Amino acid sequence: MRLVRESQPSAVLAFPGAGSRLVTIVALLVALIFGGVAGYEWIEGWGFLDSLFMVVITLGAVGYNEVHPLSPAGQVFSMVLIVGGVGLVTYTVGTITRMIIGGELQSLMGRRRAMSKIRSLKDHYIICGYGRIGSLIASEFARRPIPYVVIERNEQKVAALPQDFPILHGDSTEEEVLLEAGIARAKGLVTVLHSDADNLFVTLTARDLNPKLFILARYEEPRSEMKLLRAGADKVLSPYIIGGTRMAMAVLRPAVIDFIELATQTESLGLQMEEVLLTEDSPLVGLPLVDTDIRAKLDIIVVAIKRKSGHMEFNPSAGSLLQEGDRLIAIGERGQLSRLEEIARA
Repeated sequence: MRLVRESQPSAVLAFPGAGSRLVTIVALLVALIFGGVAGYEWIEGWGFLDSLFMVVITLGAVGYNEVHPLSPAGQVFSMVLIVGGVGLVTYTVGTITRMIIGGELQSLMGRRRAMSKIRSLKDHYIICGYGRIGSLIASEFARRPIPYVVIERNEQKVAALPQDFPILHGDSTEEEVLLEAGIARAKGLVTVLHSDADNLFVTLTARDLNPKLFILARYEEPRSEMKLLRAGADKVLSPYIIGGTRMAMAVLRPAVIDFIELATQTESLGLQMEEVLLTEDSPLVGLPLVDTDIRAKLDIIVVAIKRKSGHMEFNPSAGSLLQEGDRLIAIGERGQLSRLEEIARA
């Protein structure tokens, strides 16, 4: 099933400012050259090469003699070509010079390199919306580092970002934009647009384009929660509920909040809470937790096991049997957690 949103304009994937201006100028110049060639072929009956040579020396104001004598109609056509063409060539040269001096051309090339990197991404995450929440998510992904691409419809925000920032200028509710972001190759998508309706539409479209995609959606209205889940979101979160609950916990249970911050922020004493997936070939599969030596050798604490069925086993016992598809919720140093991830994937 393909979803169509008739009320929305087509997506724009052009580079802002310099890119669209340069493309327009080049297109007009090419059209003028081929129009001049066609004019000389029709009026004078010349061949393509003679006609092209005449157009080039005319637009370049070189001053060579005509390749063949011109008829009165050909002379009039040449005058029109000079008046319109020389002005366009002068404007093109001036525009390119200003772009080079102002750094716009360099910015354009940087954007194109970023686009090339985006097209080569695989197993990456797509962030829909670069507002306050989207920018925080992108910063966290960049710190890990985790490959990602941002989709933002606000042209000013896109233009203000560094040239190599992985961002697409477009409407993430449009199927073409999601395909340009590599949704078919993506591992997950986070939609944090301001409108619940937009987040719902992104979820529907993304699930249709990639059924295996992990989708996290933001919602504001309580009634939108179930709609997003039914639309295909794997998980839905409300920043207001999370923020309110966190603030209440900070008042009622400050020590708990301190522990959560310690476990979830990499800067805090070098500790981090991480989720580690056990693959089929992992040597840990089939072993009881006590025999894995995760605690003894890696100094990592396994605080919970999320089974493949979705059941969460908190504070697992030493005899808890590890199975393929289990996700270990562990706390430890970043380096040791990385070693555990390698073992879990082996």
